[in-house]
Amino acid sequence: MKIYFAGSIRGGREDRALYLQLIQYLGKYGQVLTEHIGDEQLTALGEDGPSDQWIYERDMQWIVESEVLVAEVSTPSLGVGYEIGRAEGMNKKILCLYRNQEGKRLSAMIGGNSGVKNQTYANLEEAKHQIDNFFRMILQG
Repeated sequence: MKIYFAGSIRGGREDRALYLQLIQYLGKYGQVLTEHIGDEQLTALGEDGPSDQWIYERDMQWIVESEVLVAEVSTPSLGVGYEIGRAEGMNKKILCLYRNQEGKRLSAMIGGNSGVKNQTYANLEEAKHQIDNFFRMILQG
């Protein structure tokens, strides 16, 4: 199974270490096309691809190829929101993981979307549990 993992890059890299752990865990369910999201060398300035257009086209192709999109949405990101919307338009299965944070709320455009499986978590183990439940649901049909 091909998995597209979405997490904030230019919106902030505070959760980079968490992204890496989630990506590694997702690997038990298939090929994560976007492993670079967890790369510690990747900063909030983004990738050094040839151009933004090249990055956009590559990422859109990966969304087309993927069967599911898993997004960590605790750090708001225009790009992640866009990827979720595009994946939804392609009828992909989508899991959004949100870590409850004092003084912050998940965007209503994600939280109120019935086409997205939204799950909250407090720690890595809870996030892994939500991932397991999501894939169990998919694999059972």
